[in-house]
Amino acid sequence: MYSSITAGVAGTGFIGPVHVEGLRRLGVHVKGISSATLALAEEARQQLNLDHAYPNFEAMLEDDELDVIHLAVPNVLHYPMVKQVLAAGKHVMCEKPLAMTSEQGKELVELAAQHDLKAGVNYNLRFYPMNLEVKKRLAEGGAQIFSVVGGYQQDWLLYDTDYNWRVLADQGGALRAVSDIGTHWLDLVHFTTGLEVEAVLADLTTVHKTRRRPKGEVSSFNNEKLRDEDLESIEITTDDCASILLKFKGGAKGQLFVTQVSAGHKNRLTYDIATADAAYEFNSERPNELLIGRRDRPSEFLQKDPALLTGLPGPFVNYPGGHNEGFPDTFKQCFRAFYDAILAGAAEQEPTLYANFEDGLRELVICDAIIKSHEEQRWVYL
Repeated sequence: MYSSITAGVAGTGFIGPVHVEGLRRLGVHVKGISSATLALAEEARQQLNLDHAYPNFEAMLEDDELDVIHLAVPNVLHYPMVKQVLAAGKHVMCEKPLAMTSEQGKELVELAAQHDLKAGVNYNLRFYPMNLEVKKRLAEGGAQIFSVVGGYQQDWLLYDTDYNWRVLADQGGALRAVSDIGTHWLDLVHFTTGLEVEAVLADLTTVHKTRRRPKGEVSSFNNEKLRDEDLESIEITTDDCASILLKFKGGAKGQLFVTQVSAGHKNRLTYDIATADAAYEFNSERPNELLIGRRDRPSEFLQKDPALLTGLPGPFVNYPGGHNEGFPDTFKQCFRAFYDAILAGAAEQEPTLYANFEDGLRELVICDAIIKSHEEQRWVYL
């Protein structure tokens, strides 16, 4: 059924091809791709075996065959490009964060509401089956949530010679580690628990106040070794790591630690949700496992198995028990929810399983509060 929809992807870096792959696995026709230059788009077209390389983003917008455009471009481009996609009358799936500021985010929410179009933000980690299982159990159990603690740890910016456009405030925003990966955690906690952040107390750290970048641009997660003469020094103001205390409406407490300079942790999101009945522990580096803690009986170790994950997670588990599903599958399943909404049209039910623009705005508002809390060294209420 998804073959009736035609999509285009803007962006040829790390994440653009991931979108292409996820869409193809779902059965969506991906016609073409655009990039900063036609040469880059053509190179990606050949590598991905697509039909078309667009000379620029405007040419993609003018293609009447495209129903949906996926934005996998640097953060600074999200706001203007989303506006262009909506004005062109096409559905849009935007990489996170939705925009550079909450003011921009509010404008995009209003614009999306004015169009009869679907607008999503790619918080794909919602779609690990075990996260959907936690959401289902918390909703069905109705138990009081006491606390949510966890973190998101990476090491790809550990050295001062590690560089990517994300470290630049004018390209990625004033926040980096928090915005890039911390918002994934915040969105996931809201999604699974239904809790709303009420206040934050944040401490941000820039470990490398100066980084040495290549004199030519590099891609994300590139391990290429460069000589000193190939590097130039730049000043860094964005956060390498952050410690954040959270107060949720209703009384629950939270703690989040985010870092991109923690050796050996490649992409580790964790949470422990403590309720009056049980505790739920998840680790994205072992995404097919869920530890359910108990006080009055043995704790449970649940492995992903479609025979056991029924109800909400059921449609998003595509392989038998013992056959692991991972990071690429979360994109496919996120797009499944989004494209189901497109096919449903006005019949779509709220709230959506995929993150919509209101969800994207929520994370921007929290980020604003985190910046203010760090600058003023106090609790900030949203």
